[in-house]
Formats: sequence, C-alpha cells, structure tokens
Amino acid sequence: MSQSLNPLPAGTPAPDFRLHSTPDQTVSLNEFRGRPVILAFYPADWSPVCGDELSLYQELLLEFQRYGAQLIGISVDGPWSHMAFAKDRGLHFPLLSDFEPKGQVSRQYGAYQEDVGESARALFVINTEGIVSWSYISPTGVSPGADGILRALDAMQTKEQQS
Repeated sequence: MSQSLNPLPAGTPAPDFRLHSTPDQTVSLNEFRGRPVILAFYPADWSPVCGDELSLYQELLLEFQRYGAQLIGISVDGPWSHMAFAKDRGLHFPLLSDFEPKGQVSRQYGAYQEDVGESARALFVINTEGIVSWSYISPTGVSPGADGILRALDAMQTKEQQS
C-alpha cells in the first residue's frame, strides 16, 4: 500500500450504490436496509489471498446470517470474472463489479488504490440504519480474517438489545 487510505469511519452514513452482480442484474446497498451488511472490498478475483479470504467468509456465512447480516464482496473485476470465480470457489453471496466507472464505489468508501487501479482489502460493517459501525483496511497481502467482523456484529446486536 503505497498511498494512505482513509476508510469511512464508524458513525458515517454508508454511501448507497448500485453495482452489477451479473451482466444483466444489479444490487443496491439500500435493498438491505433494516439488516446489517458486511462489505468486503478486495483487490481481484483469482488472487490467492482474495480466494482464501472469500472462502473463509463463505465458511462463516451461516454465522453472519445468525446476526441477520448480508455479506457482499466488491472488486473492480467484471461480472463475468465474478461469476466464474464464485462458481470455482463455491461462493454463495453476491460479488459486485465496481468496474465502470472503475473503482467509483471503492473511492466513496475511501478504499481505492489509485496507484494500482484496484480496491484495497477493506471491510465495512453497516448497521440496520445504513451507518458504518466498523471499518478496517488490511495490508493487501494479508487476509484480515473475520474476527473484527464478528466483534462488530456482536457489538451491534448487544446495542440493539439494550435499546
């Protein structure tokens, strides 16, 4: 990471977006309002670290769903690449294409690496009202794992139960 990135901090309204999940279907963030959303920005389909990271999230999908959370992967790769990658890796959550204009959503979230033309490895947990409750940028060569996501979901659930 040769540039400093500034991910949207907790308390920031999450910018809405509409991106392609397939060549002819789109998904918007607002479709999931009322439930927690995990945004997993990643550099590229087919890279070893990205494959390992997203496979881990697939293994934890039921755990994320226990919190009512929707997991969404986002990279600058096109929808055809995403479809092949998801099939190859057995991924059962949307992979969205931040392809055109390239990196626009990644930029809105403070996670785009201009120097390499791809998203950083960044995580955002968004609460039921569409507010960022946790964000993290990991070094590109390191999978961030899921501990931070699970802690953020747990904290959100605890806060909701107390109110």
